Amino acid sequence: MSVQTGAPGSVTTVYKVSGMSCGHCEGAVSGELSELSGVSSVQAVASSGEVTVVSAAPLDEEAVRAAVDEAGFELVGKA
Repeated sequence: MSVQTGAPGSVTTVYKVSGMSCGHCEGAVSGELSELSGVSSVQAVASSGEVTVVSAAPLDEEAVRAAVDEAGFELVGKA
């Protein structure tokens, strides 16, 4: 799901990520996704497996997948 937010030019996308079980997992995923170009905010929630990313423009899903893989988890897709 991609939703335009109140800030002009920003896009909020929610992804489903499998394998997160704790705060350390959330931090690992958030850290990798934060390094993607244009990302301004990342919030990962292990209990729901959802990761909310705010970016300047829609992100390339393969880049998101690679970042999640680098953190040691699996991108299921958009929530």
